[in-house]
Amino acid sequence: MDTGLPRGQRSPYQRDRDRIVHSIAFRRLRYKTQVFIAPDGDHYRVRLTHSLEVAQVARVIARILGLDEDLTEALALAHDIGHPPFGHAGEEALDAALHKAGGFDHNANCLRTLMRIESPYCEHDGLNLTWETLEGLAKHNGPVSEPNWALAELDAAYGLELGTYASLEAQVAALSDDIAYDNHDIDDGLRAGFLDLDELLAHPFIVPRWADVERRYPGVPRDRQLAELIRSQIGFMVNDLLDETQKRLVGIDSIDQVRSAGRQLVAFSPEVEEGERQFKRFMYEKLYYHPEQLETARRARALLAELYSAYSQEPVLMEESWIDGLPRHEPARSRHIADYIAGMTDRYAISCHAQIYGSTPEGLRNV
Repeated sequence: MDTGLPRGQRSPYQRDRDRIVHSIAFRRLRYKTQVFIAPDGDHYRVRLTHSLEVAQVARVIARILGLDEDLTEALALAHDIGHPPFGHAGEEALDAALHKAGGFDHNANCLRTLMRIESPYCEHDGLNLTWETLEGLAKHNGPVSEPNWALAELDAAYGLELGTYASLEAQVAALSDDIAYDNHDIDDGLRAGFLDLDELLAHPFIVPRWADVERRYPGVPRDRQLAELIRSQIGFMVNDLLDETQKRLVGIDSIDQVRSAGRQLVAFSPEVEEGERQFKRFMYEKLYYHPEQLETARRARALLAELYSAYSQEPVLMEESWIDGLPRHEPARSRHIADYIAGMTDRYAISCHAQIYGSTPEGLRNV
């Protein structure tokens, strides 16, 4: 019933942010993998908490640079919405399942979810987000020269200018993602026992901040020192990004100049960029590609492959609303099934597999 109450005065980007926060796809991030699949512990990060942390870092940077904080926040909050269950393992499984239908990409699926799949309004499909938000999500990591089928289809409908650089707000959101997971994954990796503390503290990218923490807080319990280390690392990376970006923005006074700059204008200094790259290699070797992680990922890929096979052979196993909308012909049929699976949370995918195959898969949790 219409109460006659005013809906408030919000900017277009504030509406984008609010629509993202109120979406079902955003709520589902609560049960989607960040580093660990369906973790039993309450303190491990998931896609939702990660997205909130990215938004916090991005807002601070945007404010200091004088950018639009609401657009930056909307981009940060939405950037991971396209991830399927089980993170990159799930993405690999769906990409393999759709190898004859154009493949699967989580970034393109983010836009597909926001522009096509989730449609809660009577007057239009999708969430009806602004062009700037959609453009920023499409190419926050840089120009896209070879979009996959999903992104190409949306670009044809909305003209996202994929060959140019995205807004400064989108660039801020992208590097805020790096800052957040580079540092917060340290916390989760140590908590799980997958990272060796001595190896971590000896890494060149960590050593200066750790030495400063020990100097300033001698005798403080180690867990508090480590929390201070992570805060220091975040501050160090944010300040370096601000310094380098402000240098790159000299003489830039229009969005057209940003899009045609020929390089990312929001960036780390060359020294920090190289140090961060080396640290990422360390994290991949020690955490993301840890033998237990790889085995869990293998089982997750197998589970999604079996789910896709089951729904392909017997579509009646899907929810009724998805059965009703199932296209008759390929490749739309296969893509529809992948859309259904991609929207699942980790725990719902596990539950659906158990219902179909009669048992709960073992070994999908390693923390």
